[in-house]
Amino acid sequence: MNINSLDTFLNIKGGFYGGRRDVYFIRALGCVPDMGKQILAIDQRMGSEMQKKRLFYKRVKLPSPLISQEDMYFYSSQYEALKAHQKLSVRNQNQDRRFGRVLGAACTETVEKYRLVRKNMTESIEKNFVIKLLYWTDCVLGRALVDWDERKCFKILAEDVQKEQEYLFCYMLTLLGCDVLLLECQKDISTIDALKGLSAEFRHGEFKDTLRLPTYSPGEVPCAISEENEEALTPGGSVRVFIPEKQGRRHAGAARIQTENQQQVQQSERQQRFRPEVPGNSEKSFEELALLASSIVMIAVYNRAGEPIATGSGIMIGRDGYILTNNHVTRGGCFFAVRIEDDENIYKTNEIIKYNAVLDLAVIRIGRRLHPLPLYKGKKLARGQKVVAIGSPLGMFNSVSDGIISGFRKIDSVDMIQFTAPISHGSSGGALLNMQGEIIGLSTAGIDEGQNINLAVNYEDIGMFVRGFTS
Repeated sequence: MNINSLDTFLNIKGGFYGGRRDVYFIRALGCVPDMGKQILAIDQRMGSEMQKKRLFYKRVKLPSPLISQEDMYFYSSQYEALKAHQKLSVRNQNQDRRFGRVLGAACTETVEKYRLVRKNMTESIEKNFVIKLLYWTDCVLGRALVDWDERKCFKILAEDVQKEQEYLFCYMLTLLGCDVLLLECQKDISTIDALKGLSAEFRHGEFKDTLRLPTYSPGEVPCAISEENEEALTPGGSVRVFIPEKQGRRHAGAARIQTENQQQVQQSERQQRFRPEVPGNSEKSFEELALLASSIVMIAVYNRAGEPIATGSGIMIGRDGYILTNNHVTRGGCFFAVRIEDDENIYKTNEIIKYNAVLDLAVIRIGRRLHPLPLYKGKKLARGQKVVAIGSPLGMFNSVSDGIISGFRKIDSVDMIQFTAPISHGSSGGALLNMQGEIIGLSTAGIDEGQNINLAVNYEDIGMFVRGFTS
């Protein structure tokens, strides 16, 4: 059937014959003038239908993998089960043999589709991809998997899917019996025709780079959005953006998440361990540079419902709680939870002090005294010089990797450092250091299609952005 509107997609229910279900995989390109209002109305209507147990509905923006060590072992064991042609499980479904077989077949077919764009796929790449597929299955379908029924109607709206791995996961959802519609408001996915042809498309309106859809909040009555501020929503809806007062003036301070933080601050200041000296001009060993991970943090991003939707990294840049990260890490979040090495506390905050979408930089603040790293202020960097990257790829807290600067690129008018030290999803916002332990860049992106082609915002742009926050 030809799907040419959101309503048609939401109202159509595929048939179920001989153990097979008719499913729909659609890309809605562009957006209408009142897109935010329309989406909120859909959330409310479909949420009401879900409460009546007529279907399962969810609108998602796929998170960066926030995977604990325990979960990493679990999903890794499922990859081994897949290789051994055994039934698979996810966290929310581990007993239904039928679902295990369907999930295994869906994973296998999705991996084969990925091989179309990753001709030289190694076992490590394949394993990481399968782990993401299983993790995302748990995140998106959640408790709906506990009483899985192939006859049940599942409707998934996925926002701004641009990466091939995310696109293929959405395809895998259709293999599990879900109807999936991609809300491609900003631009259509760029991939080979063989993959793009897996989904149908219809033109919903014009593309808008600035449009941000309201946060999906299951079980809540959505707030209204006025027409004039629909495109100027603060990311996440309830994140508070603060402009700090100048030094020497009393900081009035807006309300932040202090009740649980104040005791943690006092406790951490009593228990703080010895920290390494601020690096000097001499070259450090890799072991010495690894000690500086105590000044790199992991940031978990949560939506309004308190669910983790992404993870990233951050660098301590000011003693008074200031942490530098990527704008794309904080965008869409309602609040953030910050973990610091050698500190058992988790610091929650909803303060975004400053952000710049062009440079992809943001500063958040937590209620704790920090040990910031120095920013490099020397001569121009050189291609071939050694670097160390520290971040939390795939939720693996403060991983350290080494490499070299392989080039200097201008991406969308922003000067970037290209480097070879391996990073993965979750490394965004982590530190790129020289061998003296100084910040020369902020890890921002990796090119999935290449091997160790990674990019960082350079120290000159960082220096201008964080002026006034550094210690």
